[in-house]
Amino acid sequence: MQIQERGTADGAANISKPFPRPLTYLDSPIRGKKSRDLSFASSPSSCNTYKLFALFILIASIAALFFLRGTSDGAALLCLDNRPARSLPATITYPDISWSTVPAIHAVDPAAVAPFASFRSERWIVVSVSAPPTDSLRLLVKTRGWQLLAVGNSHTPVDWSLKGAIFLSLDLQSRLGFRTVDFLPYASYVRKSIGYLFAIQHGAKIIYDADDRSDILGGDLSKHFDLDLGAAAGAASGYPVLLQYSRTADNNRTIVNPYVHFGQRSVWPRGLPLESVKEVSHEEFYSEIRGGGQFIQQGLSNGLPDVDSIFYFTRKSSRSEPYDILFDEDAPKVALPQGLMVPVNSFNTIFHSQAFWSLMLPVSVSSMASDVIRGYFAQRIMWEIGGYVAVYPPTIHRQDKAEAYPFSEEKDLHVNVARLIKFLVSWRSAKPTIFDRILDLSYAMANEGFWAEKDMLLTAAWLQDLISIGYQQPRMISPELNQVKEASRLGDRREFVPRKISSIHLGVDESGSVNYEIGNLIRWRRSFGNVVLIMHCSGPVERTALEWRLLYGRIFKTVVILSEHNSTDLAVEYGELSIVYKHLPRVFAQFDNAEGFLFLQDSMVLNYWNLLQADKARLWITNKVPQSWVSVSIDSKSSKWFVEQAAMVKKVVDTLPVHLQVSYKEGTNEDKLIICSSEVFYVPRHFVNDFVDLVGLVGDLNIHHKVAVPLFFLAMDSQQNFDSDALARIVYQTTLPSNGSSFSYYTAKASAVYPLKVLNEPDFVKLVQVMASGDPLLMELV
Repeated sequence: MQIQERGTADGAANISKPFPRPLTYLDSPIRGKKSRDLSFASSPSSCNTYKLFALFILIASIAALFFLRGTSDGAALLCLDNRPARSLPATITYPDISWSTVPAIHAVDPAAVAPFASFRSERWIVVSVSAPPTDSLRLLVKTRGWQLLAVGNSHTPVDWSLKGAIFLSLDLQSRLGFRTVDFLPYASYVRKSIGYLFAIQHGAKIIYDADDRSDILGGDLSKHFDLDLGAAAGAASGYPVLLQYSRTADNNRTIVNPYVHFGQRSVWPRGLPLESVKEVSHEEFYSEIRGGGQFIQQGLSNGLPDVDSIFYFTRKSSRSEPYDILFDEDAPKVALPQGLMVPVNSFNTIFHSQAFWSLMLPVSVSSMASDVIRGYFAQRIMWEIGGYVAVYPPTIHRQDKAEAYPFSEEKDLHVNVARLIKFLVSWRSAKPTIFDRILDLSYAMANEGFWAEKDMLLTAAWLQDLISIGYQQPRMISPELNQVKEASRLGDRREFVPRKISSIHLGVDESGSVNYEIGNLIRWRRSFGNVVLIMHCSGPVERTALEWRLLYGRIFKTVVILSEHNSTDLAVEYGELSIVYKHLPRVFAQFDNAEGFLFLQDSMVLNYWNLLQADKARLWITNKVPQSWVSVSIDSKSSKWFVEQAAMVKKVVDTLPVHLQVSYKEGTNEDKLIICSSEVFYVPRHFVNDFVDLVGLVGDLNIHHKVAVPLFFLAMDSQQNFDSDALARIVYQTTLPSNGSSFSYYTAKASAVYPLKVLNEPDFVKLVQVMASGDPLLMELV
């Protein structure tokens, strides 16, 4: 958890640009589709107020209409809305850039930047400032041989000033002429990206990425970091060797907790996947690497290290008592081999010029995830130029004065980081230059959903800005990603046993086990971490989509949200509830490595902690819940709708392949129509092809979701092979209680509870509060 001001873009919509510059590529060699603004910084302008109000009234009216249509008979399970499906969002267009024809940067207002036109410095400290100068900044500006650059945002006082520092106000940033500025939210520390470009433009060879609340130990960065790589790397004698983490065929890991090496095995850095928290043993042995390639150098922080909100809020015995955690200052620095990664932050990190391309901070991810995701992205590209990250003993001290921030600020860490690391390690590119590969990876990450198209376009603008200010692309070196080096010879192995430094309030016993709540979270994630949750939202997605991802994204591989009110900005895809099963094959195709797919409507709340014993190799559905699974006799007295649905089911059954048809007919009678409310069901990977084939056989027939799903399940397998117990213990209410509160019958002992209405943030807070009896860490979400 960082003390650095990390304001989100909330409230930035009311701030107009001091010096407008239209977002255009007419003066740039980039061609391709313009991006929608996916940043949460953007908000509707006043001219859209009436449209939004009308949309709200329309949604409320539709919700009221469906509520009034509910009855107590079998038809109450049905929701008959036959609107045509909308088209899917367009695919992301790859930017077409000619690096050789990128024009030089020209300031929008030359007079405004004239005072800095001839200024040059090789060593820069870049910070984001949102408040008046701190005591730490007053010390930082006196660091000998370094130029302090403070980057403002919409929270920064207009009269901000510190003798010896260069201050880039919002107004001045807009006048510099950088393409990158058009993508940056106003109220966020990610505006440091402009500061990095300014420093590079004015002669930077080394950039120290810092914040305004840290004190350098001893006041001298040269005593802590390796600052002269260029000269030393070219020396005949070579650069001194560094310890390096081992990555052997028997230990083919992809992430490591560096705090263990420096004496704090029960502390973990922000950005470490939670499933890796339990790995607290020290290294059996290290290998060595010739120094000179540590283009990114990550320092540690005494006092309050860079930890996530889960650590920060669960390890204190008292909220009022600050952390004061110390690391081993005598432990040797340690490098990361290709294929192994470590979290990298933006407040205590050295970047050499060979890694300046990696400084860009993404804007479409949550604020506390931006620098960590940048760090993982950078490490992957670093392997293409023969560079690596090294972690150094403590270089700064940070006081624990942090104020609480919402768990949502870290959502992209706890939801996606493990999958991101796996993706990056396996990613390959055949592009001819390093900038081409950077853009190629950015495009791939947008396609995979790790960040939005906006960040891919930001990457293109950033790289062009670098070329425009004279930055030279590093030379590529073929990475050795497919070669796991064995340090099997005794002479190749180096041993180092970390000191055990005591820490306060850690809640971890000396055996190295994590506390009960974290342990449970790891178990749940291990069980469902390769299961995709497909959620259909009937409520207003602009008020609930993020909340659902926060709630369930901690547990599942990813959360795909469908709604009849799709939103590209919120990554919500269109899915009509009455035929939502027809939309599932496209989700299946997106995650071909997933273990299975769990469908859930937002009216049902899933108590995932009660599903650990469920068999993920078998089908789950509510066939043992009598209020949900209904057999309707079809005769002359049946309603027209039931007769029509039964006729379409028969038509499909008659065309089924033999194995599907036999299974279905063994499970029901021809004069019966099986209806299942189908708010929740699970499809294992090996049944996906059958499900997709069945959707194809239904074709254009308008079979309702609550008829089609039980048809599919009975065709795919016999009921006796279902894991019927998985969803048998569901609280299923057909009518709301007299007091009107859907939370009054919630219990953490059930597998799921229906119905629970979550239509806005207050509803979500209530839901988290009741679910916390089963998962106490949920309270960190509110």
